[in-house]
Amino acid sequence: MRTYLVTGGAGFIGSNYIQYIMLKYAEEIRVINFDKLTYAGNLKNLETISQSENYIFIKGDICDRGVVEQIFCDYDIDRVVHFAAESHVDRSIKDPEIFVRTNVLGTSVLLNAAKAAWENSDGTFKKDKKFLHVSTDEVYGSLEEEGFFYETTPYSPHSPYSASKASSDLLVKSYIDTFRFPANITNCSNNYGPYQFPEKLIPLTIHNALKGEKIPIYGDGLNIRDWLYVTDHVKAIDMVQETGRLYEAYNIGGHNERTNIQIVKTILQVLNELLADSDSRKKYISESLITYVEDRKGHDRRYAIAPDKMKVETGWYPETGFEEGIKKTVQWYLEHQEWVEDVTSGEYQKYYKEMYHIR
Repeated sequence: MRTYLVTGGAGFIGSNYIQYIMLKYAEEIRVINFDKLTYAGNLKNLETISQSENYIFIKGDICDRGVVEQIFCDYDIDRVVHFAAESHVDRSIKDPEIFVRTNVLGTSVLLNAAKAAWENSDGTFKKDKKFLHVSTDEVYGSLEEEGFFYETTPYSPHSPYSASKASSDLLVKSYIDTFRFPANITNCSNNYGPYQFPEKLIPLTIHNALKGEKIPIYGDGLNIRDWLYVTDHVKAIDMVQETGRLYEAYNIGGHNERTNIQIVKTILQVLNELLADSDSRKKYISESLITYVEDRKGHDRRYAIAPDKMKVETGWYPETGFEEGIKKTVQWYLEHQEWVEDVTSGEYQKYYKEMYHIR
């Protein structure tokens, strides 16, 4: 039985990944979910598999060297899939230090623990051990109107968040180059789908629209992102683990470029389509909710990923078009309002008002 250590497995992408591999591999694998359970981590995301004998949850911080080393001591870890990270650009502008600590130091702790557990006496590594570091397209900086990010694109991060992720990427690469450490790096475009915390654009828009509250849009709303449905992303991660070339980096993108204002208007349209006329919330759904706010500092204008290498080497391609994915996403949030209300209570409200200066 193969044992996976998934860091940040209670978060948005991590929980979708765990559900995917638990379903795909069933009794063939054991999953250890290691998560600190910060504001963005929620064990309710994994209620459907929480009672499985092949699923273990350990609460802890990836920066805690003793705890991480103990996990490798207690379990024969075959795969590390490293999602755990501080991931919201806005929060990194407000408090950069926590991003450096978690994203850089935490990655270093994991690398050292895996290296110590997997390394043979002659400096080679045990067979079939793999470390997958999940990163972002934001490490590449900003694109002009044309062109795409490739694996060969130079790093040019512009926010504390992207700088911390770029640093962690380079740290993993240094272990590959120096020790021939068995790792891969993936850089993905913007994800969306079930279980995403409502500080991000798509769930924030859905949440506010249903309550008739203002929908904040940075600047002129014309910043462009490449959107990837989360299920497509977790399939890609699994394919890199199974068929990707060791030591390589892979870009994972959706070929779904949209401006932020297009995203918001599409969500409002889909909500109007999905809500019954008798639903009292429908009266709130209007473009009049759109509120332009002061632009984010260092706001990158355009991201777009070329996943050509992924398609050629693993056969992966994004299966979910944006029109289909956004309808599935909106429907999920409509059906899981209790989950939304739970994660947006308390501190979230204070953070939201401070971040967007909305009263």
